[in-house]
Amino acid sequence: MEIKYIVIDDEPPAHHVITTYAQRFPAMQLLQTFDDGIAAADWLRHSQPDVIFLDINMPDISGLELAHAIGKGPMIIFTTAYKQYAFEGFELNAVDYLLKPVSQERFERAMEKVFSLMQQQPAEKETDHIVVHSSYQVLKINTHRIKYIESLKDYLRIHLHDAPPVMTLMTMKKMMTCLPADKFSRIHRSFIVAVREIRSISNRRVKMNCGMILPVGDSYIQFMKEWKQP
Repeated sequence: MEIKYIVIDDEPPAHHVITTYAQRFPAMQLLQTFDDGIAAADWLRHSQPDVIFLDINMPDISGLELAHAIGKGPMIIFTTAYKQYAFEGFELNAVDYLLKPVSQERFERAMEKVFSLMQQQPAEKETDHIVVHSSYQVLKINTHRIKYIESLKDYLRIHLHDAPPVMTLMTMKKMMTCLPADKFSRIHRSFIVAVREIRSISNRRVKMNCGMILPVGDSYIQFMKEWKQP
């Protein structure tokens, strides 16, 4: 999975900063850089990136005016040296607002928002895979590889058959919307299991084929009854 982006800024050094930071994310693919908003607007009539890093204070057309013209579609991250534009930037539903000079840490926080928003897009109900953001990457994981999923505060740990666990920033509720409902069940506030991986259920304990024993929460007792039905 690739996240295609462009940079629009009349200062060439700003292009270098953004593209250098973006190289740490294997999923990020640079399509184009522009040093004037008019040329960028012409290009955007025929192409649509996933993300636009957009300077606000440009000589030909301001980034705010360009964002108005672009409308809905690409996610916009404003980059500027002027704090006074922040409110109007967020009024345009920008994903983030980066003040120059942009630090690596601040850039990464903006990208976390991008990946989170992409994960919130409606999931395909009959999919055989999930897409998650982990360690600067966007990973596609086949659901047949998943044994169970564990909640750790704001993160999920996805336990796999053929690889080390994958950590991702996502809620259990969101994860359940991404998984096939007939193949995965939530058995506890902290656990989702692949139904095919269950060996047995006894005394509100689920024994997995891998040997793990997981608890069944009070709110999920019905799952035990349904699983035991022929």
